[in-house]
Amino acid sequence: MQKYEVLDEMHKGYIVAVIRGKNKEEAVEISKQAFEGGIRSIEVTFSTPEAEEAIAELSRLGNTRMILGAGTVLDAETARIAIMKGARYIVSPHFDGAIATMCNRYATPYLPGCGSVTEIMNALSSGVDVVKLFPGSLFGPSFIKDVRGPIPHVQLMPSGGVSLDNLEQWKKSGAFAIGIGSALTKDIANGDYSSVQTVSRSFRNKLAELTEE
Repeated sequence: MQKYEVLDEMHKGYIVAVIRGKNKEEAVEISKQAFEGGIRSIEVTFSTPEAEEAIAELSRLGNTRMILGAGTVLDAETARIAIMKGARYIVSPHFDGAIATMCNRYATPYLPGCGSVTEIMNALSSGVDVVKLFPGSLFGPSFIKDVRGPIPHVQLMPSGGVSLDNLEQWKKSGAFAIGIGSALTKDIANGDYSSVQTVSRSFRNKLAELTEE
C-alpha cells in the first residue's frame, strides 16, 4: 500500500513544488520555504548539483507531512540512489522502462513525462499509475479531456506552464495534480527566499477557493 498512500497524499495536496537549485543548499532552502507556504509535495530535481544530498537532508528533518520526491531522474541507477536517500516518488522528463522496473521493485510511484498517447500507453503498460504531462505548456488543459476520451482511467499531472492564471483550467480538466517550478522562484532576490513561501501560499489559497466552489 505504500505506493498508493503516497499517490493519494499527492492528489490531496494537489500542488507539487518542482525544485531546481543552483546547489544543494539553495534546493533545501527553497524546499523548506515552499513547504512552509503550504505545499506538501516537494520534488527535488537532479539538475541540482548534489540533489541526492539535498533529498537526504530534507528526509532527515523527519517531517512526515512532507511528501519528498526526486525529479529529472534520467536512469534507473539515479532512481535507486534517490529512493535510498529518502525519495518517496520518482519523476522523469521521459518514460524509461528500466526506471519503471526499479520503482516497482521498491513500491515507489513513478511519474514519467509523456507527450503522446503512445508514450502514455507504454507507461501504463509498465505499471505507471500517474503520468506527467510534459511540457504542460505545449498541450494545455484540453489535452487531458481529449486523452480521457479513449483512455478514461488515465491520471495526468501537468508540469511546465502551470500558473495561478490557468490553475482553475487544469483542475477543471481533471488533472490528478499540478507541478510548478519557475513560478515559485521568479521573485527570489539577493539570497532572500521568503518570496517562495509567499508564492506557495498564493497557489494554496487559489486552490482552496476552487475547492470551495
